[in-house]
Order: sequence, then structure tokens, then C-alpha cells
Amino acid sequence: MSVPEANAETRVLDATKRCCERFGLEKVTVDDIAVASGVSRATIYRMFPGGKDVLFEALRVRELEEFFAILRQRVEGATSIEDLLVRTVVAATQELRADDHLAVMLASAPGETLSQLTVDGVPRIIRFANAFLAPLAEAYLDHERARAVIDVLARLTISYFLAPSDTVDLGDETSARAFLDPFLTAILTEGAISS
Repeated sequence: MSVPEANAETRVLDATKRCCERFGLEKVTVDDIAVASGVSRATIYRMFPGGKDVLFEALRVRELEEFFAILRQRVEGATSIEDLLVRTVVAATQELRADDHLAVMLASAPGETLSQLTVDGVPRIIRFANAFLAPLAEAYLDHERARAVIDVLARLTISYFLAPSDTVDLGDETSARAFLDPFLTAILTEGAISS
């Protein structure tokens, strides 16, 4: 009896994540992933033509989809643009801090992991952030302003996650609200809010 393709793909991606944590990005092999997933090497190459790089990219995409789905769920129901933006930054910061896989990857493969959170990965992160969060901001802001605000907040959250501040804690609602207040005031006073 063959394993359904979607189930096999999930097993392979789960195994890839575990193997990366165990061996590190540079040392993990498709053979390691095949053993850990119980899916043959040939099947993995059929599912992910191009091998390890394509597999890692698929894992990154899945991780971003999961992250932003959780984030969107945590901020839905906001009652104002201020509430939405503060809740977004706080929830994103808390989720990043709680991500054990990310912590392991930052410790075991800092260069590659930092690259995926900065230079190489930021365009992808911004695309996902806008896809998941801009529609919520568009309840208060026009389309372009919503996308611009989400872009800035994503970059800000990543920056403060990677280089924590001694004076600002974006994972704490009171601290985040006080820090973001001038930014939020600027957005609101430009008349960008829809009535």
C-alpha cells in the first residue's frame, strides 16, 4: 500500500526539520531525511526535484505559512488600527521567541539562518506578511498604506528580535504600545484611515 503523496510530503518536511536540528543545515543529507521520514530517497527527489535546496525551500515556505496563520489568528478581532498593529508586533515577537526550531537553527547554523531572516529571506517574509496581514489592516487603511505599514512592522519586528533592546520589549504589549505610539500617531494624522 503506497503512502498518499500529501502525507509523504508532510513526513519528509517534518523529518527535514528534525534532521536540520540534529545535524545542522550543512551536514544533513537526503539520505538522513529518507531514513528519518521512512520515504525512499527516489520518492523524495520526485517530490522535490533539485534535492536538498528545493527541500529546504519547501520547509521555509511551510514554516512561514504556519507562522503567519498563527499570527493572523492571534490578531483577528482587533478593534482599531492601533490595536491591530500593536497586537501584530507583540504576537510576532512572542512567536519568534517561542520557536524552538528557530532557536536551534540560530545556534547551529547562524549564518544561513540569519540570511533567511535578513538579506535573502526578507522579501519572502514581507510577501507572506502582506498576504496574511494586509487584508486585516485594509479595514482601516487604503491598500498601499496597509502594505507599507505591514512591511515596516515586519522589518522592525525582525530587527528587534535579532538585536533585542534593553529599553523596548516588543513582546510586551505595554512596552510595544509605548514604543509604537509615535509611529501609529503619524499614520493616523495623515488621514489614511478609512471612515
